[in-house]
Amino acid sequence: MRRDFQEPARCRPDLVFGRDEPLAAARDHLASGGSVLLHGPAGIGKSTVLRSLAAEYATAARTVLRCSATESESHLPFLALADLFGLVLDQVSGRLPAAQRTALESALTGRGESTLQRDGLALRLAVLSALRALAAEGSVLIVADDLQWLDPASAELLGFAARRLGGTPVQLLCAVRTEGPEYDRYLRASPPDTVAVRLGPLSRTQVATLLDHRGHRLSRATVREIHRTSDGNPLFALELGRALAESPTPPRPGEPLPVPTSLRALVLSRLDMLSVEARRTLLVASAGARPTPALLLAAGRDDAEAECAQAAELGLLATDLDGPSGPAIRFAHPLISAALYAEAPPPERRAAHAALSTAASDPIERARHLALATTGTDPEVAGRLAEAAAQARDRGAPAVAAQLGLLAARHSPADTVPGPEERRLQAAEDAITAGEVDLARDIAHEVLTRATVPADRVRAWMIVIDTAGHTMTEVDSVFPQALADAGDDPRLLALVHYQLAWRGLIVEGDFTEARAAAAHAAELAARGGDRRTELLSLAFQAQTETLMGHPNAPATIKRALKEPQDPAVACHHNGAGSARFRWLVMGDRLAEARTTVTALLREVRRRGSVESEVHFLRGLAETELRSGHCGRALDLAREGLRLARDSGIGETASAMLTSLAEASGGDVDRALALAREAVDHAREDGDQMYLSRALGALGYAQLVAGDPAGTVRSLRRVRELEEGLGITDPARGRWHGDLAEALVRIGAPDEAQDVIGVTRKHALRLGRESVLAVLDRAEALVRAAHGDREAAASRLTSAQDRLGKLGYGLEEARAAFALAQLRTRPTDPDAPETARGRAASYDEATRLFRRCRALPWLRRVDEALTAPDPQPPAAPAALDGLDGLEGLAPTERQVAGLVMEGATNREIAARLFISVKTVEATLTRVYRKLGIRSRVDIVRLAAGRRAK
Repeated sequence: MRRDFQEPARCRPDLVFGRDEPLAAARDHLASGGSVLLHGPAGIGKSTVLRSLAAEYATAARTVLRCSATESESHLPFLALADLFGLVLDQVSGRLPAAQRTALESALTGRGESTLQRDGLALRLAVLSALRALAAEGSVLIVADDLQWLDPASAELLGFAARRLGGTPVQLLCAVRTEGPEYDRYLRASPPDTVAVRLGPLSRTQVATLLDHRGHRLSRATVREIHRTSDGNPLFALELGRALAESPTPPRPGEPLPVPTSLRALVLSRLDMLSVEARRTLLVASAGARPTPALLLAAGRDDAEAECAQAAELGLLATDLDGPSGPAIRFAHPLISAALYAEAPPPERRAAHAALSTAASDPIERARHLALATTGTDPEVAGRLAEAAAQARDRGAPAVAAQLGLLAARHSPADTVPGPEERRLQAAEDAITAGEVDLARDIAHEVLTRATVPADRVRAWMIVIDTAGHTMTEVDSVFPQALADAGDDPRLLALVHYQLAWRGLIVEGDFTEARAAAAHAAELAARGGDRRTELLSLAFQAQTETLMGHPNAPATIKRALKEPQDPAVACHHNGAGSARFRWLVMGDRLAEARTTVTALLREVRRRGSVESEVHFLRGLAETELRSGHCGRALDLAREGLRLARDSGIGETASAMLTSLAEASGGDVDRALALAREAVDHAREDGDQMYLSRALGALGYAQLVAGDPAGTVRSLRRVRELEEGLGITDPARGRWHGDLAEALVRIGAPDEAQDVIGVTRKHALRLGRESVLAVLDRAEALVRAAHGDREAAASRLTSAQDRLGKLGYGLEEARAAFALAQLRTRPTDPDAPETARGRAASYDEATRLFRRCRALPWLRRVDEALTAPDPQPPAAPAALDGLDGLEGLAPTERQVAGLVMEGATNREIAARLFISVKTVEATLTRVYRKLGIRSRVDIVRLAAGRRAK
């Protein structure tokens, strides 16, 4: 064994990115005693995964044999065999027949001449016998990397033994480089129980995580380009990230990534076999966005067909005959195209772009190629690029518009109108629309280093603030500078005061201040003739008034919807359409809200506005959730969360909404994790508005998880926050019924009634019918806790009917569930309800939850059905011994009384319709109040009081 393999390289499993599924498949098979063959292309991470699995399973094996071949040593016979058996030869040689021992020692030590032709059978049997001898002492794990470089002799011997190891505790964990289905021949040389596990490319998010872990802090646009160029190959992605980090000058707009020499050598090794003209043809193809044979011919490559065929034979190209626009030319790997372009001298690149600037059929493509073929400033080129950027914007491709805008700025002379700074600012605004906030921020800061025109400077400051999102505390210092640059210009001041309105809401948590600032911004914008800012300010004012329950909200929405409208604002996530949608949702007009938000989502997708798309995906998911379409809501919420995380926009809000959807229709543990993530992010950002929303989601998830005490903690905090924020409309967060229900569960019905009473006043004032119905459902639980079962049942029946008519399917099902729980609680201890009767009582709730696809709530029904038969509450006599104990709440007295009867925590939970966690928490309070330590002390203390 070579020294490199005497101690295995340690690999932390948590550093293996994006391999959960293949790792799980490999682990399951290894745990069952099988063998695993990892395969995939070069750089895909096979060795990393192999080391991780080996580190996990090596400790369980009695013997671990390792080898790792290299291409330079693949001609040396028996080298891999020596790696595997070199250190165990003395251990097994004495148990081998003489002929086998001699053959194996000769092969491993080189002291004698041994070949497969001369000692073939003896060597084959020797390897098999050696493995069986080792396995007789305990399990054996063979770890072999880079099987493709195994010397032929070792590969033949290992394959012979592997095929005959059935029933022997010997497992193989191997990795081999493959580009397609050729792993079959390695599988045939493996034990019969071997499973092949292919490692595929990483997703963009996984590549971003990998680069971030290696310390490469790159913009999302750059990460996206790295992912595209590397095709998700982790080695290629890391090398590209390293090259960018080491490059003194980042690539200009429209230019591909710098490809390090190491990767160029890897992918272009076959390029020398092409003719000079074929290489030029491939360079033109690499410069084109969507190269086709026709495009190459139009670009002057007359022999393109034959040259592309030659490249395809060498594995550089893969002709796609079924492209959307006919036959297309596709490089075998995107990195080949990038490396080919990077390898070409600048004059040859410009010549390729010049040819494509006339050959391309798309005007946007022609303009881009013209820019890349031109050096220095040129007003005509800049103008064509600006026109192309506008076309891209109209097509819903703001990312393309941003790149073209930067090219236009680069070619714009300083004395032109519009000038280079104005074009850069437009590119930054396009980048924000596309979700490229890092790029937009960088452009704005660059402009601020040079711009002297107040309008340009204020516009740049607004971009800086916009890119901060909800982390507005980070840009507090910007506002005084922006106000100074705005001077007394009402148009510029309107922009700043609009952002100050957002700061008042997010940072200060003051709805009154935010509303006043928005109204002032609208007034300034109207005075300055800036209809866009006026509309945004009015929409913001309407949103705050809606959440405050302010009586002016409907009138402000009408003002925001008044003509003339700005089409971009009309569908903006902070525009009047969004304000109207929020009003519809809060006003129980769910069908109309769904139609409105669906139209908004369709339009922003057409425009390519990522932030608005994330926002309206949340809006549509919320509408479906309110309507009881939990499965559909969960799909939309997950889609929105993926987009939010990919773009870095609206992650807190998307995590919060997805938590609500998971708790209603998915996985409760996932809901809890997402809610806590949203709470943490909101706290880190200093975002008071979304902190209350995130805590509301956490409280709901805790309720579904059977933790009413946790719900109370979370939602009491929400109550405090919203009182401080000035939010009075209960339709904003709809947490009030959950808090009241949880309070009843923990034995605080009086506080629950207080929550209900205060909330009902606001709901009646604003006409929030669904909120009133939910409050009635919660109040029924209070009545039941006080023993008024008849009134509770009547109120639940009414609430269920009203919620169903309003279209709140999930809330309707919850009312049916509460009614079933009430009906299965027996009043006559001598006539307990049968299990069949209990199941029938839950039929309606089960049907409604199934209709909603509310899986977590269905599990709650199952728990109720499988819990011990409910027993009547503890007899008053059982509590006599506690009559003199002051300070115990009603639920605490009930729990203590049942403890005296000898009931377990689970039995107490079933009898009192609370969770086991609540029982435990209640007992802890009882112990503290009574100054005791255990259940036994309760019995002793009560017995002593009765004796007196």
